[in-house]
Amino acid sequence: MSKWDGKSRGTLLGYKIFVFCIKKLGIKASYFVLYFVASYYFLFLKKSNQAIAYYFKKRLGYSNIQAKVAIFKSYFTFGQTIIDKTAISVGLRNRFTYEFDGIDVLKNLLAQKKGGVLISAHIGNFEIAEHFFADIDLDCQINLVTTDLEHTVIKDYLDSIAQKSSIKFIFVKEDMSHIFDINNALAKNELICFTGDRYFQGTKCLTETILGKKANFPAGPFLIASRLKVPVVFVYVMKEKNLHYHLFAREAHATYRDEKGLLKTYIESVESMLKKYPLQWFNYFDFWDDIRR
Repeated sequence: MSKWDGKSRGTLLGYKIFVFCIKKLGIKASYFVLYFVASYYFLFLKKSNQAIAYYFKKRLGYSNIQAKVAIFKSYFTFGQTIIDKTAISVGLRNRFTYEFDGIDVLKNLLAQKKGGVLISAHIGNFEIAEHFFADIDLDCQINLVTTDLEHTVIKDYLDSIAQKSSIKFIFVKEDMSHIFDINNALAKNELICFTGDRYFQGTKCLTETILGKKANFPAGPFLIASRLKVPVVFVYVMKEKNLHYHLFAREAHATYRDEKGLLKTYIESVESMLKKYPLQWFNYFDFWDDIRR
């Protein structure tokens, strides 16, 4: 796909197979099955291959051979994060280890009792962040601001087998009424979470340089975060070896009503993560709108 359409790939049968493997054979055995799935994506998904190859070759400077190896590893790593998220949601959280980097930032944010804004990206595995907060005894409520486009039979199936999540959702609405939901959550000292690296074509965007090339970003998260007068923190949950995850929390020093400045700070933060974890860029579409130029 040349543009992100708000929906993820995959089939219900594929997810059921992985859930069976996770429950009956274990997480590592599921990783073995993943070699075949990653191989299929590597061989047959032309458009996403083009997009991720552009990232490795044009933005990171990989050679053709390095890029091909990295493409397969990227699919494999992405699959691992999905398996891990599923395993944790069905009660296997104790199989994983967690490392915290910047926990004082989150504790200070909550101590101010203003609520706060978390901005993440489609790198790593942020969807398991609530389990980090539970492990470090942060008594907080996370509200994830999202669209409703991901409502599929896959999501229904995963919801039916998973332990109940403590994350609440605030759905973006055309009449902008979600702004009231955000303000109500902040008034309760709750956290509002956005992802800042995907926008829908036709919606308002901000253009800025990332990895040496201009790209479009959704304006909403940065407009809202720069106007709320609450702390803003960039948060990522990155996968490492041996079922280990690393949470990073970095305070954003944003100026009031300076959404462009906040975006630049965000991009610097994302770039620093990608320098450490280049395989965990999971935007498999023409992010820079540059493939066919």
